[in-house]
Amino acid sequence: MRAITYATYGGPDVLELTEQPTPKVGPDSVLVRVRATSVNPVDWKVRAGYLDPLMDVTFPVVPGWDVAGVVEQAGLDTPELRVGDEVYGYVRKDWVQGGTFAELVAAPVRTLARKPAAWSFEEAAAVPLAGLSAYQSIERTGLRAGQTVLVHAAAGGVGQFAVQIARARGARVIGTASERNHDHLRALGAEPVVYGEGLADRVRALAPAGIDVVLDYGSDDLVPTTRAVLADGGTVASIVDAAARDELGGHYVWVRPSTADLDALSALAEAGQLRVDVAQVFDLADAAAAHEASASGHVRGKVVVRV
Repeated sequence: MRAITYATYGGPDVLELTEQPTPKVGPDSVLVRVRATSVNPVDWKVRAGYLDPLMDVTFPVVPGWDVAGVVEQAGLDTPELRVGDEVYGYVRKDWVQGGTFAELVAAPVRTLARKPAAWSFEEAAAVPLAGLSAYQSIERTGLRAGQTVLVHAAAGGVGQFAVQIARARGARVIGTASERNHDHLRALGAEPVVYGEGLADRVRALAPAGIDVVLDYGSDDLVPTTRAVLADGGTVASIVDAAARDELGGHYVWVRPSTADLDALSALAEAGQLRVDVAQVFDLADAAAAHEASASGHVRGKVVVRV
């Protein structure tokens, strides 16, 4: 099978299109014919070696954790899925090696869910890691209808999903973003504010009673801003800053594979409450360019790779 691999840590130039053996399929796994995958910041951070202290890596590495495709072979005990099922998922294992930038991937059934008909394979591939990060951080806070939530980096890959999930729960959403993304946030149902100096004052002007939930997907001053705007009894969750837990008494969230949570995202998609912003689509052979596009920080939405 064709796959993108790298044999050493480094920049995008270490990515190569190679021939690899078909993955073995464990008893609780299925073999997925990959139709699309996507790039997340963690992918190029792993490639550069930044996560080496946290995760075992076996070279050559096939990168990627997001997948959308079709079940081609079922394991010995996988009653949840059958050959021919269209699936999507966050195929993160306990080590880094056999990822999703390949024609075939062996995926534990706990990492997959059925793909909603409302999404194309490219759209579905853009969702798992980012969508689950948003959903699980919101779940951790217990956000409910009628509350006011502040979403940092609301126009980013995770933030866009968080805005929509929070709106679907009946929350009022205020989102930080650069001015060029304000119309986009309004279309998603958020009230945009510019980040930077004076942010806390701008947020308090919109929500004088304070913010019930702060969701952090990228903030330069999380601690002082949160202390300035959080209402009594409010809470904070972050996927990027442990200070949310250690200094603010909230939650630090590292996304986990979850079929149930993917199903919850699928239900929102089928109800028309969760749309996907695909910024660019690359071919598998152009994976290095896809990594560069994601790392540039200038892309709104997700970078997808079609296999």
